[in-house]
Amino acid sequence: QVQLVESGGGSVQAGGSLRLSCAASGDTDSRYCMGWFRQAPGKERERVASIYTSTSATYYPDSVKGRFTISQDNAKNTLYLQMSNLKLEDTAMYYCAADAGLRVGRNRLCLNDFNHWGQGTQVTVFS
Repeated sequence: QVQLVESGGGSVQAGGSLRLSCAASGDTDSRYCMGWFRQAPGKERERVASIYTSTSATYYPDSVKGRFTISQDNAKNTLYLQMSNLKLEDTAMYYCAADAGLRVGRNRLCLNDFNHWGQGTQVTVFS
C-alpha cells in the first residue's frame, strides 16, 4: 500500500510562487511513477507534472511548462512541485499521485492512470 500526504497549499497573489510537498510511504515499486494533478471546480482533472523516479525524467503539459518544476528527494521520500509565476487559472485542488507504471517489455511507462492518491491541497491564486 502507498500513502501520500500533500502540504504547502495556500493563497498567493498572481505572479507569486508556491511549493507543494508530498510525503510518500509504502511500497516503493508502486511509486515508480510520481505525479501532480489538479482539478478545478467544473473542470476535468489535469496532470501538471510527473516524474520517473528511477531516471528523474519529467513531463509537463504546455499549460505549466517553464513555470512548474517537479522534483524528488529520495532520502526524505518526498515529492515537490515548485510553482512560479502563478496565474489565476492555476487555482485548483492539487493532488499527489503514484503508480507502478505500465510494464512494456523491460520498460515501464508512466501514463495518466495513477492508482494511489493523496487527499489534496488547495491552491488559490488571486489578483
